Amino acid sequence: MRRYWTGLAVAAVMVVSGCGLGGADPQAAPASTAAATGEVKGTVTLQTWALKPKFTTYMEGVIGAFEKKYPGTKVEWIDQPPDAYSEKVLNQAASGTLPDVTNLPPDFARPLVMQDMLLDVAQVDPKLAEEYVAGGLDAYKFRGFSGTFGYPWYLNTDVNYWNSELMKKNGLDPAKPPATFDELVEQARIFKQKSGGKAYLMSRRPELGDLTQAGVKILSDDGKSFVFNTPEAAAVIDKYRAAYKEGLLPRDVLTDTYAGNAKLFNEGTVAWTTAGANHIIAVKTDNPSLAPKVVPSVAMGIPPLYVQGLSVSKKSKNPAAAIALARWVTSPENQAAFAHEVSVFPSTKASANDPFFTKSDGTNGGDAKVIAFKSLATAKVLQPFEVTEAMSKFIRQQIALALTGEVSSKEALDAAVAKCNELLNQ
Repeated sequence: MRRYWTGLAVAAVMVVSGCGLGGADPQAAPASTAAATGEVKGTVTLQTWALKPKFTTYMEGVIGAFEKKYPGTKVEWIDQPPDAYSEKVLNQAASGTLPDVTNLPPDFARPLVMQDMLLDVAQVDPKLAEEYVAGGLDAYKFRGFSGTFGYPWYLNTDVNYWNSELMKKNGLDPAKPPATFDELVEQARIFKQKSGGKAYLMSRRPELGDLTQAGVKILSDDGKSFVFNTPEAAAVIDKYRAAYKEGLLPRDVLTDTYAGNAKLFNEGTVAWTTAGANHIIAVKTDNPSLAPKVVPSVAMGIPPLYVQGLSVSKKSKNPAAAIALARWVTSPENQAAFAHEVSVFPSTKASANDPFFTKSDGTNGGDAKVIAFKSLATAKVLQPFEVTEAMSKFIRQQIALALTGEVSSKEALDAAVAKCNELLNQ
């Protein structure tokens, strides 16, 4: 599952398109970026996503320090509320009012890259690859386009969380949680037998990321077609199908009204969920008595990578200040300070040995933080950015049909690939 988060909020995935922005040839020669290396002065606009009011003091401090470092500069800070953020950004681009520096997750950056709206920062910043982690930079590289179109700002990944009380009550050892999907199914079977079907260990349906973790290629190398209707992918769906038929998952897990495994976990009705490094904070709020019973462990398979970044407008009238500001906000010092306030992780290589991230304070929240930080070394974006919400919805529908036995897993995947390719080529 792909998550978008601003501060600590998980934002809904918005369907984005390039309507009204004008086309761009992805193979065309890039415009000159010489101006980006000029003197840093003048006014520059910075747009963030849902950081006010919680992080106002932090951002004002970062901005004030930038203006002090570069006398003669003035930063105009715009913070947008979380709802319909991608649509607002697209409207800004279409009307020629895109800020100089904009907080964009890769999914939201891609439509602007397709319309030649974002600066290839790798062209103007020779130290980019030296200072930022490869996974964060790779997230801002898009099929069919040459360049890196954003500075990675902060990162996150998923950790497994287990309800130790429910596990013990239903015949499982929370000190030895499942490490693979097959082990998960095996322990879910024991859990069901002990609980009499009144509680569940497993409580989510498969997504594209599960196919990626099984080694299934989702999109062709040229990005022109989806290719995940393979026997290997069908085998993954078949395993979930068997588990669902056996009653190892809640019956309503396939419906649109399903609450979600994180919510059910926080309520204490299921014993496993995946979530970011800060999830125990949410548990403390939703169900304080559960929080001390939560045990974290490493995510199964390839840890997912979630990225937020800052992109620079290619039409900025002050590119030198824009580049300097993006670098400043995403510097090791400023990223570390932000990460110390919330459970996110910096995208700079200089932070790799920071004991704040590498040593636990002995609490389960501290353990989760360390597990997540170490997992970032192998974390990857599991779902291609070409996948829209319309595609995801259709895929979910087809997987539901396969799990209930209405169609075979291969038939469901064939239909999903055909629909995704139709949407991709529109």
